[in-house]
Amino acid sequence: MLMRNQADNTIRRWLFIIEGVITIGVAITAAFILPDYPATTTWLSDEEKAYAQWRLVDDIGESDEGGASSIKDGVILAFKDPRLYLFTLLQHISLLSQSFQYFFPTIVKTLGYGNIETLLITAPVWIGTFLVSLVVTYTAGKYNDRSIHIFCLMLISVVGNIIVVSSLNTVYPSTDGPRYLPGGSATAAVALSVAILALVVRLVLQRDNKKLAVRDVLDNEGSVGGSGGAALGGRALGFRYVL
Repeated sequence: MLMRNQADNTIRRWLFIIEGVITIGVAITAAFILPDYPATTTWLSDEEKAYAQWRLVDDIGESDEGGASSIKDGVILAFKDPRLYLFTLLQHISLLSQSFQYFFPTIVKTLGYGNIETLLITAPVWIGTFLVSLVVTYTAGKYNDRSIHIFCLMLISVVGNIIVVSSLNTVYPSTDGPRYLPGGSATAAVALSVAILALVVRLVLQRDNKKLAVRDVLDNEGSVGGSGGAALGGRALGFRYVL
């Protein structure tokens, strides 16, 4: 048993090392391969560059141009934007609410199945998750919405965790049995926090979009300095945040 535990620990270490090296390697490579702007992408034709620029303007109301500001100005602008911290909080809490997925095969194995049976049982779950992600990505893009999709999906997670808490299970440490209220309640609370934060982000961006709309109207009426199409308040005319 001791030798087996040592072997398992060695495998885990090598798994983290391999995944980490691959991730760092891809990140370094991407820094040189990924283009900064559609207009400066060497492997796109002139027609494809124009189409990519048009899609940016059609999506958010302004194009992405190089040289518009320095890197220093961009960093300062980012750190002064309260939305940055709101999105960061949303992202990290979202990751916390999904932490159980890393232990999902182990969780299934506690039901008494062998290694092969466990993998066969868990595989369809990931296939289903992949299909759901495709549908969600498509509908989010089609209806130009993000927050409502996040809210609805996290509510499903909340319901799932409530079911775990209200039923007998062996998901969490045996010392918390038989209902494992601490683990299930914590995960449900985190998932609910993500859903609430998604709505907060939506309300904040809705407020900003209303301000941008008023600014555009005033500019068109000549009440705001600057020519039409010029960047006002840090955003070009017609710019809107995706909700």
